[in-house]
Amino acid sequence: MKTMCLRPALVALLLSFGVAAPAAAAGDVSCRLDFDMTGWSVFFKSATGSGRVSCSNGQSTVVRIRAKGGGLTVGKSRIRGARGEFSGVRDLREVLGAYVALEAHAGAVKSSQAQAMTKGDVSLALAGTGDGWDLGVAVGSFTIEAR
Repeated sequence: MKTMCLRPALVALLLSFGVAAPAAAAGDVSCRLDFDMTGWSVFFKSATGSGRVSCSNGQSTVVRIRAKGGGLTVGKSRIRGARGEFSGVRDLREVLGAYVALEAHAGAVKSSQAQAMTKGDVSLALAGTGDGWDLGVAVGSFTIEAR
């Protein structure tokens, strides 16, 4: 099967839905999520993973990740070495909790995933690649918990 590299198109799709990160306010801390995730979907989407959140103020923690949702989606994928960027954060504790997520994913052999989500003033944009086969768009929750 032909490898599909759709990350730029997926991010553009998400931004067209108006789910973009707000401009950084003075005093905001820069935080990044590095993670791996596996999941499946047949109209209902379920995925789990783990990772680490690191912030520019020296704070960091190991996290567990769960994603659940539904939409026009089908497939099975494994995302490795994915990255997320938080905005609107003043402290590491603010990144923990449940986000409202809009996701677009597509792939055959190679899988690409992009998500944009929000939780109050905190926004998170994710992108990653991996393997599997999947196609669709889904709306749901993305939960980050400290381990």
